[in-house]
Amino acid sequence: MDSLASKEDRLWPCRMWPPMKFDRPLSVGASGGHGPVRYFVEQYDAGKLVQFRFTAPRGFNGVHRLEVLAKGTNKTELRHTIEMNAEGPALLSWPILIRPLHNALVEDALTLVEVRLGLEKHVNNWSVYVRVLRWIASGGKSGRQSFS
Repeated sequence: MDSLASKEDRLWPCRMWPPMKFDRPLSVGASGGHGPVRYFVEQYDAGKLVQFRFTAPRGFNGVHRLEVLAKGTNKTELRHTIEMNAEGPALLSWPILIRPLHNALVEDALTLVEVRLGLEKHVNNWSVYVRVLRWIASGGKSGRQSFS
């Protein structure tokens, strides 16, 4: 998690999705985002938690976070949580466009972590709808889902 938005990012599936970028290394106050989604780092506890507060698109009011949770001996859970109230244009853009893409991106990130840790990978193939949205957003140049 601590490598997010760095040149050695081991979590974000940069080869398939717009990269996460910040104006400085991952730390409280770092500002940036990915694609049209903008946010700043509101909380950061190295190796345990990073919480982002949305600043765009308009109508995204809330936070999203990544947490590493201990689950007994030799087990951890990487959890992604969104706590957001949508209003205005986000009432449509979130459920119709952004949520399906977001969910696919998070699943790809979790699969990438499994691959990088040498675990059995659990690939959630992109739905036809997600593939169509990616094709439209990329002007017909979207890449394929790949974890090699």
